Amino acid sequence: MVRYAVVIERGAGNLSAFVPDLPGCVAAARERDELLVLIREAVALHVEALRQSGLPVPEPTSTAEYVEV
Repeated sequence: MVRYAVVIERGAGNLSAFVPDLPGCVAAARERDELLVLIREAVALHVEALRQSGLPVPEPTSTAEYVEV
């Protein structure tokens, strides 16, 4: 099992998510739970498409931290 960092952003009427290590892998939804389901599916489909195309699957290298100011 591989774990990719996912960045979640709040928009005017929805949430969106992207995966820094998988350019173009995105999802959007109104609710966080739905967004997490969709981005998991997007990552799985993205990785599968890379493999089927004979392209390398990037290793996860991004991490996330919070800082207090």
